[in-house]
This record gives sequence, structure tokens and C-alpha cells, in this order.
Amino acid sequence: MSVPRSSGGADREVGVGPWEGPWPDDPRYDPELLEHGDRRNVVDRYRYWTVEAVRADLDARRPAGRSLHVAIENWAHDLNIGSVVRTANAFNAAGVHVVGRRRWNRRGAMVTDRYLHTHHHADAQELATWAAGEGLDVVGVDNVPGSVPLETYALPPRCVLLFGQESAGLTPAAQAVCTAVVHIAQHGSTRSLNAGAAAAIAIHGWASTWLAPSHGADGM
Repeated sequence: MSVPRSSGGADREVGVGPWEGPWPDDPRYDPELLEHGDRRNVVDRYRYWTVEAVRADLDARRPAGRSLHVAIENWAHDLNIGSVVRTANAFNAAGVHVVGRRRWNRRGAMVTDRYLHTHHHADAQELATWAAGEGLDVVGVDNVPGSVPLETYALPPRCVLLFGQESAGLTPAAQAVCTAVVHIAQHGSTRSLNAGAAAAIAIHGWASTWLAPSHGADGM
């Protein structure tokens, strides 16, 4: 069954219009999207699928023995949290964990959090207790004293990458629960990277080691 490919370019609508021809007899498809079109920010593979069907397929496609979770401390109204969540979705993270305040700024996530399993932890110790029960190492990402270069650190196949807030970085309590804290080598004059950018680099670093390359926009 062929699914129309998304339009591209600044002068074109994103996504696809209403389904043309007989509707597919497949429970994964959303009747409303089939009727009105699918303008969501999803790869072509998932056009017209329900949110639940997309989430289930993402769960099924994660390699056995490899599990990436992404955690973000949330003590302020940081716009970068949404960007981190969007990146976690792009690399099919098994879960996103918000540490601290339950409410977080979703603007930058572009509704990608709908396709993720999201969790809340009151503090870093609660996150660490959960991770230990799941057999996951907690690896912090921040350029603090004692951190090691991400480029030379072997990220484990099952881990939680823990990120702090913009400007403040990881709190001392968060650093204390980490197996290791890694930093991204920089070669310019700025002291630190934007939190969203640092998360993208670190998550890509894990994926480059433990995930097979995808083939284009379909992510297949």
C-alpha cells in the first residue's frame, strides 16, 4: 500500500491531504486523518496513523538490549526542554523523564511528546532509584569540574542521559546520582553550549554507537 509522500518547500503545505481512493482496512489508520489529511510533523511511514499506533510501532522497533532514556531537570520555565524532548523523539528514546516541577514548557517539543513515554520524578534521587531498578546507568551531561569528554567516554547501551537547565546546568544533587558526568569538547570562546544543542549532540553520540543508520526521511 502506497502512502503519499509529504510536500516540501517554503511555498507548499506540510504533510499530505485527504486519502485518495478506497480507505485502507487497517486499524492503525485514523479515520479523521484519512478524511481531512495529515499535516503532523511525522515521517512518511506514519502518515494517517493514530498516535497510539505510532507509539506502539516505535516501541517495537527499538533494538533488544539497548535502551536510551532522556531526563531533564525542570526547576525553571526553560524553553530548551521542548527542544530536548523533540530530539529524544527523533532518536526513538524509550522514555523522557522530567525531574523537579511536573509542568514543563512544551512549546519546542512540537507535540512530539505525544509519541513518547513521559515520566515525572520529584528529584534526582527518585530518578536514580527508578533507573537502578531498570538496570540503567545515569550519565549526566555538563561541563563541570571532574567531567570527562563525551568524545572519549563509552556511553553504555542502556542508560539515562541527564541534562540540566540552561545557564545553571546540572544541580549538585543531580551530579551526585550520576555514574559519570560527560562534557562536549568545545574549541571556541563561549563557555557553554545551548542546552538543547548539547542534548542533540549527546543523544546523537549514543545513537551513533548503538543504533543502525536510518535511510532518509522515512526513518526506515
